[in-house]
Amino acid sequence: MDSLKNLKKLLVGTPIPSAEAHHQRLSKTRALATFSSDPLSSVAYATEEILLVLMLAGSAALYLAIPISLAIIGLLLIVVISYRQTIYAYPSGGGAYIVARENLGEMPGLAAAAALLTDYVLTVAVSVAAGIEALVSAFPRLAPHSQPICLAAIFILTVMNLRGLKESSTVFAIPTYAFVVGVFALLAVAAYKLSAGSFTHIDPPQLPVVHGLTLFLLLRAFSSGCTAMTGVEAVSNGIPVFKHPESRNAAITLMVMLCMLAVMFFGITFFAHYHGVVPNETETVLSQLTRSVVGTSPFYYYIQFTTMAILVLAANTSYADFPRLSSILAKDRYLPRQLMTQGDRLVFSNGVLALGLLASLLIVMFKASTHALIPLYAVGVFLSFTLSQAGMVRHWYLEKESGWIPKAVVNAVGCVLTGVVTVVFTVTKFVSGAWIITLAIPIIISIFRAINRHYLDVGKQLTLIGALPEHVGPKARHHVVILPMAGLHKGTIEALHYAQSISADVRAVYVEIDPAFTASLQENWLTWGEGVPLVVLKSPYRSILAPLLKYVDEVALAEQDEHVTVLVPEFVTARWWHNLLHNQTALLMRAALAFKEGVVVTSVRYHLR
Repeated sequence: MDSLKNLKKLLVGTPIPSAEAHHQRLSKTRALATFSSDPLSSVAYATEEILLVLMLAGSAALYLAIPISLAIIGLLLIVVISYRQTIYAYPSGGGAYIVARENLGEMPGLAAAAALLTDYVLTVAVSVAAGIEALVSAFPRLAPHSQPICLAAIFILTVMNLRGLKESSTVFAIPTYAFVVGVFALLAVAAYKLSAGSFTHIDPPQLPVVHGLTLFLLLRAFSSGCTAMTGVEAVSNGIPVFKHPESRNAAITLMVMLCMLAVMFFGITFFAHYHGVVPNETETVLSQLTRSVVGTSPFYYYIQFTTMAILVLAANTSYADFPRLSSILAKDRYLPRQLMTQGDRLVFSNGVLALGLLASLLIVMFKASTHALIPLYAVGVFLSFTLSQAGMVRHWYLEKESGWIPKAVVNAVGCVLTGVVTVVFTVTKFVSGAWIITLAIPIIISIFRAINRHYLDVGKQLTLIGALPEHVGPKARHHVVILPMAGLHKGTIEALHYAQSISADVRAVYVEIDPAFTASLQENWLTWGEGVPLVVLKSPYRSILAPLLKYVDEVALAEQDEHVTVLVPEFVTARWWHNLLHNQTALLMRAALAFKEGVVVTSVRYHLR
């Protein structure tokens, strides 16, 4: 146990007292790196996703990437303004779930929560996979090992986030800002070369026309590019982690993120089109654009490494929000209570671990393929956008505070537009994988409701409200103690002494596997048993649990309305790996007896040195 504690201390750090919680809050600089890494990182692949769809209509359709990117930026502006209003209206955080639940009801709230949790898991998987793809673009020899590298990256992210939000934000801020500076420098060099005439327009290569340039194709390209908007809701979900004044700092962070995202997204799209960059299987669009602007220089590798870093660290947005939202849902009794409380480092540790495990599972299932994961990606986040803004429209209508009509109009426009995108994305990406999310969200909602029903049922059965005390003082009751034994040793004798201290009716039980050993045990029991009867149960099929469980049932039935305690003796080894050398009969026995009504199960442990 000491070795495990030391390992945990090494990986996670020493515990932080609750009194230090206010020191763990984030400044705007750190919060921008934490909550904006997801949307800022999406500029590395959003342009590529638009071009991959337009390519189907041939080279002549690629110019449409420019107006499509402008349309996406317009939608982004509306959504960000809407969430800015949400930040001031709901300063306690919770985002789309809280807004939808309080204004639209339970089911819309749970739909928003299911959509967000799904999107957070996908964000980790997509971001890490895209980051490793950027690395593979620079070093193609790593391609066969991309999946284990992704899993290693998720492990590192999980451990860092277990160390605390402030510490992880400090570490992850460096690569995030390094990427932002790199992309702005790249765009500045490209703009300078364009003005100097050294960055010439190049027509893209001739591509075969696989699909006509239809409205459906344009909507599909638009929805693919909308992956640039994923993560913009993160700031409104995490308002409580900002320094005071929380809402103002969160709103400023959100607007700075909008400006940076819009410039980088449009700049990459414009220069990629201007220089005739076309996606291919071996190199990303951003890698090709950088190579065309600065060649294979040290700056090229700087862009590739910082791109890989921010794409991997984009998952940190989910690590900031998934555990917090899970905690809120757990408090509302829609998720297990274990997700509700903070761990040693003032983070929701169980939520962090759950996110890491779920994202790793997706990486394995989809073989770390970005293009296989992205069709699943934006359906959930746009559904949460829509529900959140619909809830805000009703919020303004109910509150009717000064100037509420313009605010309601902004949210209504955002609701309609993101609703349309949700439908378009679901339809256009349905066959490619969006059907999985449309199926998963109702299933997750059903799980939420099943958990909630369980907690409500438990509460009704355990509550003392309306109940009257049945008696004053303890009743004298007959107490039977059953002591199962695998053999006679010091641990058995210690358990026997404890049994005698709590009851005058103790019955030692041995399940016979070897008749020769039974005779030896009975002989020794005359010396060590202190007059306690020894019951030998026959087991013709060499099962230990079945005869014991049958005997316990018989005693419990005979002793109705009385206490029956099964006292399980077990020894505790000095080293954790020693357990691998022993049968886990005591563990199996406790598990089998756990659901026996009216039976108390107690362990008496004998510690080995």
